[in-house]
Amino acid sequence: MIIGHGGNIYALARELGCDPDDITDMSSNVNPCGALPGIKGHLAKRLAAIESLPEADAGTITRRFADCHGVAPENVMPGNGSTQLLYALPRALDTRRALIVGPTYADYASACRQQGVEPDWFLAKEVQDFQPDLDRLAALVSQYDTVFICNPNNPTGTLVPPSDLTALFHSRPDTLFVVDESYLPFAKDPELSPGGHYGDLPNVVRMTSLSKIFKIPGLRIGFAVAREGLIKKMQAFAMPWSVNSLACDAVIYILQDRSRADHFVRETQLFLQGERDAIKDHFKDNPHIRWYPSDTSFMLARLAGMHTAEGICSALAQRQILIRNCSNFEGLSERYLRVSLKGGANNQRLCRVLTEALEAG
Repeated sequence: MIIGHGGNIYALARELGCDPDDITDMSSNVNPCGALPGIKGHLAKRLAAIESLPEADAGTITRRFADCHGVAPENVMPGNGSTQLLYALPRALDTRRALIVGPTYADYASACRQQGVEPDWFLAKEVQDFQPDLDRLAALVSQYDTVFICNPNNPTGTLVPPSDLTALFHSRPDTLFVVDESYLPFAKDPELSPGGHYGDLPNVVRMTSLSKIFKIPGLRIGFAVAREGLIKKMQAFAMPWSVNSLACDAVIYILQDRSRADHFVRETQLFLQGERDAIKDHFKDNPHIRWYPSDTSFMLARLAGMHTAEGICSALAQRQILIRNCSNFEGLSERYLRVSLKGGANNQRLCRVLTEALEAG
C-alpha cells in the first residue's frame, strides 16, 4: 500500500500540537468550493440508513449513473472510490505487461505490483510542460497489454485533448487503455463529455469519481465504464456491499438534479480558472519558482536555486499550511511541489507565506 498521499493533516497537527481543523490542507485534491449545496443536510436526514445493509451490488446507483451518462448498466461498475476499482483491474484483466504514463499517481504502479507485475514508465518531459508525446507513446504501447493514463493528470494538471487520445486508442486496438478521469470535471469546457469520443471503444476502461468534484472523499464513490465484457471481468473480483448506504444516498442526491450539479461544476471551473491565474500572476517575476499550466484544482511547481520541496513544505507546515512534496513521484525530484487550491483567502495567504519562505532561503 502506498502511504505517500496528500492530506495527512493529523500527523502534522500532532507535530505542531494543534487541532487538525487549524491546518489549511492544500495537499489533498478536493473541490475548494466545498461540497454540493444541500448534500450534507440530505445525508443527515438519512443516517438511519447505516442500520441496514446497502444493496449488495449497488444496483440502484449503477442504473442512475448509467442513465445520466448515456450508457447501459452493463457498462458500469461502482466501487468504494475509483482507487478500489483501480486495484482490482490488473487482476481482472490478467495484466502481464503494464506501461504507466507519468509522472503520475503512485497507485497505478502499486496496483500492478499487487498482481506481481513491475510496470514500465513513459515519462512526459518538463520542457513540454509535462504533456506526453503521443507519437512516441504510440510507438511503444504495442509492447504492453495494459496502459494507464490519468487525464487530467495528477500531479501535473495537464489535460491531453480527448480527440488525440481517441486516435491513439484506435491505432492500438490490441492494447487495453485505463483512463483515469477523476479530475476531468475540474477542467473548464473539456473536449470530452461523458460517453463521448472514446467512451464506447472496446479497449478502453474509463475511471470516474464523484468524491473529488463534489468534495465527499470520505464516502469513497467511484465508477468504471467499459464494454460489458470488461465489466464482467472486473465484477468477478468485486466484493458485495462495496458501496456503503450513505455513499449510495449521496449518488442519488447528486444525480437526481443534473442542472443543479452541472451549475455547481461550472461555477467550480470558473473559480479555479481565476485562482490559478492569480497565483501565476503573483509569482510571475519570482525567480525561485515556476508554475506549470494546469486544468485542474491543483498546480505543480518547480523550485529553483537552493530550494527543495522538503524545505519549503516544512517551512509552510510550521505556518499550518500543508502542501504536497512531489519528490516521491516517478519522474520528478526534490525540486517539485504541488498545491491544491482552496478558498480565495487561503490562496492569498499561501502566496504570502510561500513568498516569504522562498525569499528567506
